[in-house]
Amino acid sequence: MLLPTLTALVLTQAPPLTSTSEQSGWTRTGRYAEAEGLCRAFPKAFPGRARCDTLGLSPEGRPLVALVVSQDGTLTADAARKKQRPVVFFQGGIHAGEIDGKDAGYWLFREALQGKALPDVLKGVTAVFVPVFNLDGHERFNPNHRPNQVGPEEMGFRTTARNLNLNRDYVKVDAPEMALLLKYLNAWDPLVYVDLHVTDGAKFEPDVSVAIEPQKSGPPALQALGTKLVAELFTGLTAQGHQPLGFYPSFLQDDDPTSGFAYGVPPPRFSHGFWAIHHRFGVLVETHSWKTHAQRVKATRDVMDGLLRLVARDGAALQAAVKAEDQKAVSGQVREVVLGWENTAKRETLAFKGYAYERTPSDISGQPWIRYDDTKPQTWTVPYAPDLKPALTVTLPTGGYVVPAGHAAWVEPKLVTQGITFQRIPRAVPAAKVESFRTKDFQFRPQSNEGHQGLTAKGDWKPDTQDVPAGSLYVPVAQKNVQLVAHLFEPSGPDSLLAWGFFNAHFEQKEYIEDYVVEPFARELLAKDAGVKAAFQERLKDPAFAKDPHARLRFFAERHPAWDERFGLYPVYRVASLPQAAGGVK
Repeated sequence: MLLPTLTALVLTQAPPLTSTSEQSGWTRTGRYAEAEGLCRAFPKAFPGRARCDTLGLSPEGRPLVALVVSQDGTLTADAARKKQRPVVFFQGGIHAGEIDGKDAGYWLFREALQGKALPDVLKGVTAVFVPVFNLDGHERFNPNHRPNQVGPEEMGFRTTARNLNLNRDYVKVDAPEMALLLKYLNAWDPLVYVDLHVTDGAKFEPDVSVAIEPQKSGPPALQALGTKLVAELFTGLTAQGHQPLGFYPSFLQDDDPTSGFAYGVPPPRFSHGFWAIHHRFGVLVETHSWKTHAQRVKATRDVMDGLLRLVARDGAALQAAVKAEDQKAVSGQVREVVLGWENTAKRETLAFKGYAYERTPSDISGQPWIRYDDTKPQTWTVPYAPDLKPALTVTLPTGGYVVPAGHAAWVEPKLVTQGITFQRIPRAVPAAKVESFRTKDFQFRPQSNEGHQGLTAKGDWKPDTQDVPAGSLYVPVAQKNVQLVAHLFEPSGPDSLLAWGFFNAHFEQKEYIEDYVVEPFARELLAKDAGVKAAFQERLKDPAFAKDPHARLRFFAERHPAWDERFGLYPVYRVASLPQAAGGVK
């Protein structure tokens, strides 16, 4: 009964500062000019309790705005730090067709500042709200976007004007919008970062999923607090009539409910995985696409309301735990970083509220075709994988990483944007003691991803000496963002700069030796080096190698003095301490 009553009230009264969504009875959503206009109107309506910040311009020239609200006037990042005020950062429209967050946020914060919601909560917590992150995608308005989503009548598009998916960009920072957002996010350093989405997928009854990390990953102290936060949030949501899920509701096999679900922790290219590796709380909210826009906006509002109440109540304890993890990182106590997680073998049986369905062969696609009957609720009994274990763990260098000068010009802005501490090495350091990563076992991924041709490289760090040119960057691991540093520079990481293809040129052969030069060299080498001869004879046992003239000659070319010794050398080094030339660093 709540939603029809609410709709009737909005349609008859239409109080000031309402959105198109409210005025239309939750059937439409406004254009970006309205979102910007509401942000700028709030400080005029609520002086001293609201602020509208402009972060910068999108590639198409739209201003990226953020609304800051606090009942006691704590409206800047500096003021929040001085008061040790917990901050909750809400973000809507990273996928601009999934726009519930924009409409829910303005509704909630207007009523909070009018005294109709969140009584006294905003005296103990500051809320930062980016109504639309993907501005240009938002204005790609069309009634045909997201055909598996019930309303609004028209909506924006998933990607930016450069066709980039912002929720894959948190580590590599290709998009100008992401650079603007990260600088603002790091300035506020929120205790909780909440990314508001609408999920795709099957038809079922639960209306919202809320994934919070740390909860099953990250430092144990934060896991315990994250678990408590979820439990209390879900108690409140259930009492309000919602059916919240604590995991992303995607089948393990597409379109097959019997395959069940698994709890997962995403790599840091995604928003809540990214913020969790800062040992803060990353939250992914996904309302269900098959619920109406009105239902989804209400669910989003209730999640936002619940999180603000809990953080206002428990902010001191949450901040103390986060501060303790910061101190461990800055003092160099973090010696290992988990770069990837996987499910354990444990399986539970889950009673999941779905709908009756048929899954039959399709004469169109040739694969099974699923049809839901959402007039017939049905409880599915499906497997669920609830637990995680580290899939990839790296031990950190004692000192840090060195980025040689040849790459410093493009790496440095990324470090600045990410809030990572580093310093330039002013003098060349010949034959510095380092660990280097060389490999012959690498493969370019056949299909591009977000405009990048990824690279998979297998190998190990080994002691080495390398010249470190003046102007190289030294990135210490003893810093607050140590986990992000490891994700950027450890080549095995799924979101490392190497994995995204930023260093691909170093794995492309640039110099060659003509066959007529290799032929006599091979004969000379075989005649004088019994070890090479034995190795060649062993390789000839491989039929593919034996039949491949280029592979046979390459065997010897790689042993020629002219062979490029830097081919396959990853141009980032690990070091035990800051490399210094004779006379030290000045």
